[in-house]
Amino acid sequence: MAELRLENVVKKFGETEVLHGVDLSISDKEFTVFVGPSGCGKSTLLRLIAGLEDLTSGEIYIDDQDVGYLPPAKRGIAMVFQSYALYPHMTVYDNMAFSLRLAKTDKATMDAAVQRAARILQIEDLLERKPKALSGGQRQRVAIGRAIVRDPRVFLFDEPLSNLDAKLRVQMRMELTKLQRELEATIVYVTHDQVEAMTMADKIVVLRDGYVEQVGSPLDLYRRPANLFVAQFIGSPSMNVLEVTAKARTDKQVTLALPGETEISIPVGDHPVHAGDTVTVGVRPEHLKAGGGASCNLSGEVMVAERLGGFTYLHAKLPSQDIITLLDDGDSKAKIGDKIDIGIPNDASHLFDAKGVAITNGLASTPT
Repeated sequence: MAELRLENVVKKFGETEVLHGVDLSISDKEFTVFVGPSGCGKSTLLRLIAGLEDLTSGEIYIDDQDVGYLPPAKRGIAMVFQSYALYPHMTVYDNMAFSLRLAKTDKATMDAAVQRAARILQIEDLLERKPKALSGGQRQRVAIGRAIVRDPRVFLFDEPLSNLDAKLRVQMRMELTKLQRELEATIVYVTHDQVEAMTMADKIVVLRDGYVEQVGSPLDLYRRPANLFVAQFIGSPSMNVLEVTAKARTDKQVTLALPGETEISIPVGDHPVHAGDTVTVGVRPEHLKAGGGASCNLSGEVMVAERLGGFTYLHAKLPSQDIITLLDDGDSKAKIGDKIDIGIPNDASHLFDAKGVAITNGLASTPT
């Protein structure tokens, strides 16, 4: 496998710049996921790596080879598409062997490669079938097998699970993660689904509007979001946020006025936040305490109770009309219309400045 490196990658379509000088390093044997909302540039970036789009400027290296201006076939990559892109008139075997036939690979080597890939993916009994006789999950395995037989330096996946039902998506996530470990593969994977990103990735790259917002491990991004966008994009349900006013500053703490005449004090180190500043407090649903009892308590009215068996999500309206979500027990007695106390531990609160940049990250760390 191989290391992948992008340096100041820019892409324009006409006069519109959609990627703005992306710098990124992906280590050998690393599973990296590009994630972000629709239109953020993640699929365009993947297609630039594959050679399916032309660079406007910048460099793309695989190991120490500059491949940014090579044709796709010369880059040593294999791509798995959302649509599977199987040839309907060919058998599974022929679909998987197609690229090797084009490369004039000898029959014995080609057969060994196809049989190995089929064994890894557990589709040996499907080799004589045609795509129309396969389920969605089986077609996806064939598409992955077609990539494996090429023995690429880098695998690229473009939202490969989006056409599968929810149960099969979960199963295929586990299988792809296992496959990456077995092949010791360098994988770049694009998805809009942050749950896929969190559960599969060694490294997540969060993109927005053609810019890289943050790069890090799933837990890094969950615990230490660099800004409000990442904080709300990573984590499901999304982080609760309240725009509030700083009431007082003492030494390395700031006191904030929360809805319902409640106050909370948060360590901010030497960050220049002062009384009167507008800031945003963020707290994840799982860190809020139903029934109160924390260092700071809010009151709210239950608007929705989502009972999911082992746990319950309560959506409550505050006096400020903000809606926040909190995690409660599976046997929660709360029902629509109930008044509840909501505890906010001050050491679990994230704080963001007026531009959305993180000042402090709750349970992750205390500024110095």
